[in-house]
Amino acid sequence: MSSLFSKEITALKTQALEQARPLFAAVDNTSEQNTARVLKAFRNHQISEYLFRTTTGYGYGDSGRERLEAVWAELCGAEKALVRTQFVSGTHALACVLFGLLRPGDELLAVTGTPYDTMQTVIGHTVHTQGSLMDCGISYREIGMEQNGVNMGAIAANIRPNTRVALIQRSRGYSLRKPLTINEIREVCVEIKKHKPDCICFVDNCYGEFVDIAEPTACGADIMAGSLIKNPGGGLAPSGGYIAGKTKLVDLAACRLTAPGLGGELGATLADSRLLYQGLFLAPHVVAQAVKGAIFAAVLFSLLGYKTLPRPEEPRSDIIQAIELGSAEKMIAFCQGMQRYSPVDAHVRPVPGPMPGYTDQVIMAGGTFVQGSSIELSADGPLRPPYIIYLQGGLTLEHAMLGILGAASAVAG
Repeated sequence: MSSLFSKEITALKTQALEQARPLFAAVDNTSEQNTARVLKAFRNHQISEYLFRTTTGYGYGDSGRERLEAVWAELCGAEKALVRTQFVSGTHALACVLFGLLRPGDELLAVTGTPYDTMQTVIGHTVHTQGSLMDCGISYREIGMEQNGVNMGAIAANIRPNTRVALIQRSRGYSLRKPLTINEIREVCVEIKKHKPDCICFVDNCYGEFVDIAEPTACGADIMAGSLIKNPGGGLAPSGGYIAGKTKLVDLAACRLTAPGLGGELGATLADSRLLYQGLFLAPHVVAQAVKGAIFAAVLFSLLGYKTLPRPEEPRSDIIQAIELGSAEKMIAFCQGMQRYSPVDAHVRPVPGPMPGYTDQVIMAGGTFVQGSSIELSADGPLRPPYIIYLQGGLTLEHAMLGILGAASAVAG
């Protein structure tokens, strides 16, 4: 590796790795516990090779699909789950929950501040979006976050009789806010239920799966959703998303994925379901690799003088590492430097451009085997002050380190 980079970057790499290694032990422990949980769930539901077949048409009686959903429900501490390649993204899964649960006259209350860009278009929050929640007569308000987390004292005053769903975003999204720990999510759900027991606590769990040893639906949340090409797909899932939670709520969301009256009974598994099972089996280890890469990046860029969140020693609740670079030029350099160390499209030079669901131009590095996979090493961010790049993923620590060093070399010039 030393021959790939300058002496200065190589020396920083050695220093950063020396500081990061003691922090890896807790990550390995979490991975071991989660792997044990996955094995137990596979054993409980008698996973066998015959479940890996593809299905066609309507997908009635798809035993592989049904068993996978039972496994995921157990891992999430939920009554029921949908795990489907028909979800085109995590945002799609989240939107199915919102449109499934909310009706005209209901209110959605975001207790973790402004959601990230693609969720804003689903809500119709900043600009009018045809077909958005607000376009359908559903109102929206949000509670800004405090420096240390959710503004718990403001929840009681902001819950109204028509507040049907409280949205809790686990990860930081495109911001420098702190991601929520599982314990913090539990406390938020308790506070909401204290003031309105029938308010549905809905967690956007993207980027958070397997970072801790429990998921939000095991800790007070009524329902949650996320993407299979992030953490739970283990780098193998070719597409898809999931929803998990209480049976009645998951069924309502399923009617938005397919159609009322059809729900989750339909949906052929056109992709090889072995990839979904095997990806889920690998997910705890792959997530641990991504978290280690994030810790290494936090140490390295802190040594270079940049603001990083989380800081290296802080507990992690998602796989995202935010690095405040201070200029659009450095964001572009970061992505171009990382792209050179991608297994796919390493010859491509990323440039800023428009992206559906985002109001600012976005720069992105992501030479991934699965297009847009955020559990594979990637980095992106909207080009707007204070010019923060968001690093996530890494199927192996070795690759994450090479990509991060490539980015650091390009930023340093």
